[in-house]
Amino acid sequence: MRNLKGRLDLCSINTATLGHREPLSRTIDRIASAGFGGIAPWRHEVEKVNVAEVAKQIKALDLTVTGYCRSTYLPAATRAQFDANIDDNKAALRDAATLGARCFVMVVGGLPEGSRDLRGARAQVSDGIAELLETAREFGVPLALEPLHPMYAADRAVINTLAQALDICDALDPERSGFLGVAVDAYHCWWDPALQASIAAAGRNERILAFHVCDWLRETRDLLLDRGMMGDGVVDLSALRERVERNGYDGLVEVEIFSKENWWRRDPDDVLRVCAERLQTVC
Repeated sequence: MRNLKGRLDLCSINTATLGHREPLSRTIDRIASAGFGGIAPWRHEVEKVNVAEVAKQIKALDLTVTGYCRSTYLPAATRAQFDANIDDNKAALRDAATLGARCFVMVVGGLPEGSRDLRGARAQVSDGIAELLETAREFGVPLALEPLHPMYAADRAVINTLAQALDICDALDPERSGFLGVAVDAYHCWWDPALQASIAAAGRNERILAFHVCDWLRETRDLLLDRGMMGDGVVDLSALRERVERNGYDGLVEVEIFSKENWWRRDPDDVLRVCAERLQTVC
């Protein structure tokens, strides 16, 4: 396992960690000034401004775009809406290419409004990824399927384990082209009893495209917006990173924290300082 002490160049900040409180250009400057080597911006930030200018600023500061967040949800109640979702994702892949993103993060979506058809929603996800895979190859940006904790199955992601995501990868990309893989997010997968085997399988097939860290608070107050700073919760982040890296991942370690009532209320530079300290001591 790599030693992160003194190596913030091996670490990335997902811009959600700072709460989207400032213009993206200011956030980019803060992250670079704090010494981090990477950044993962969100579409709603990038699409408000000039994508080419964002890419130029990031490149000038020598930051790696570890991922572009995130996909438009895929499952839909009608074919027309499904096609529109595909088109949105294709446009986002074009922007991801402009940014030089290492991957496009696929949070695949939950059940369409009013639906109880979980199997059908998962089938739509597979169909949608199949349609997007050729676009990903065209733009040179891999798709990183991010399984979300099962509590999000209804509204955010019907793919909930790494094993499920890997099954899709193997079915749609049996040749292991490098354009379809997974994002391993500590918040979403730490609980999974099959986690060790799934990470090993992902490593064997060179599918690990991103690694996200934060912590799960024992008494979490909000299942979406109360993620913990690394070291404040129950996840053995060092052991998880060791497992991911032992199975071939050599990319940056990305901090992604949603914390409406805590970290998003703090001074951004203080948040980055604590991120840096925790990455080097507990991750």
